[in-house]
Amino acid sequence: MSQIKACLFDLDGVLVDTAKYHFLAWKRLADELHIKFTKEDNERLKGVSRMRSLDIILEIGQIHFDSETKLKLAAKKNNWYVDFIKELTPDEILPGSEEFLKSAKANNFKLALGSASKNSMLILNKLNLVDYFDAIIDGTKVSKAKPDPEVFLRGAEELKVNPKQCVVFEDAEAGVEAAINADMYCVGIGSPQILKKANMVISGLHEMNLNKLNLLK
Repeated sequence: MSQIKACLFDLDGVLVDTAKYHFLAWKRLADELHIKFTKEDNERLKGVSRMRSLDIILEIGQIHFDSETKLKLAAKKNNWYVDFIKELTPDEILPGSEEFLKSAKANNFKLALGSASKNSMLILNKLNLVDYFDAIIDGTKVSKAKPDPEVFLRGAEELKVNPKQCVVFEDAEAGVEAAINADMYCVGIGSPQILKKANMVISGLHEMNLNKLNLLK
């Protein structure tokens, strides 16, 4: 195999699609605030922190709140989101994701999760994916948002693997930038136009196999 020794995965949009639940929770909050919030607006929230997402929605509605109120609104949205993901089942794992995790693990690759979500453990437990990972770095362990490389560098550190021997799987432009900033290879999942800085772009992990990792040399 190639010099790559570890695979690091973003969660939402890579292993599972929880974006629809984020949208439903943000839409509910926007409706409550009488702000018109569409699926197109929701695209602006991809890969963005919870508080920045709230700021974007408030900008759309041209509404201003103090910090304390904003924290309460963000917490309300998160509670609704958590209620949604409590109903997650392994059926919602994206096609090919578990098969690729299984294959990589069987071939002695180190695996880590690198996600800004503070709900990562809840989601992984619901999907029965926790045991595949040698390290789980989520929003409870990092303070800097992507494109800062902190989440991926922490992953490499916990795996005890040189960043240059890691490949990141990401669906957001900020995540691809974070992988580049961490000096890691990157496989983009989604649009080649949006993720053009990645070393390789695929539509989903169902298109990935270990032989393709050789192409990243």
